[in-house]
Amino acid sequence: MPPSSASTSAAEAKPAGASGGVQSLERAFDLLERMADAGGEVGLSELSASSGLPLPTIHRLMRTLVACGYVRQQPNRRYALGPRLIRLGESASRLLGTWARPYLARLVEETGETANMALLDGDEIVYVAQVPSRHAVRMFTEVGRRVLPHSTGVGKALLADHPPEEVRALLGRTGMPAATEKTITDPEHFLEALSDVRRLGYAVDDNEQEIGVRCLAVPVPNSPTSAAISISGPTGRVTEAATDKIVPILQDVAAQLSVALANQTPA
Repeated sequence: MPPSSASTSAAEAKPAGASGGVQSLERAFDLLERMADAGGEVGLSELSASSGLPLPTIHRLMRTLVACGYVRQQPNRRYALGPRLIRLGESASRLLGTWARPYLARLVEETGETANMALLDGDEIVYVAQVPSRHAVRMFTEVGRRVLPHSTGVGKALLADHPPEEVRALLGRTGMPAATEKTITDPEHFLEALSDVRRLGYAVDDNEQEIGVRCLAVPVPNSPTSAAISISGPTGRVTEAATDKIVPILQDVAAQLSVALANQTPA
């Protein structure tokens, strides 16, 4: 006698060993993450090779994800991330900004300058949280604003660990328009700047997005999505001397935020 749908569902819901999770859910989310790592579109054989799962299992999971709208099948029979993930991502980004605000507030308290958090979303930088400086003259970036990465400190911080060929491809898609006369507009010069970020441990936007404004940024290590935090202020306050004091604070707050995000607990 063939198994009933109830017994089949029970088998799919079997806990996954030591994790105590539901194996089919863990596998489905793992496939979604592998699709994202591959650029958003893959074939079943690629997923099988990278995950080690048999093709029938992957096909069954993908069929469910397609039915739910989280994956769609392309005319070429490959699978792509679906539009329902956009709403989840937008909500998660807003929540990420909410979790970050107490840490940004610490940055403002200790540095005196406006603090920001930004994510790499496709080829763009999107600001998801900000706590303003208490100074009368202060920087302001609207939450939700999108900018190109080549002219920002957070953009450099987020791209510093990407392979050069990926950075060149991104710059080829976006172009490198000059926001000011200080903006880096040559790909090789930008790659040199990223090398400096890796060497120094922080990124600088020195009048590159807006004249009179200097920004210091660091990535948030092990963030669930590519994230960076920064402070920005007038060049008269964010000087070379101030940089030596501010960067260790930025790095310490980024490390604390990383732990909080891993534990999914607010400050």
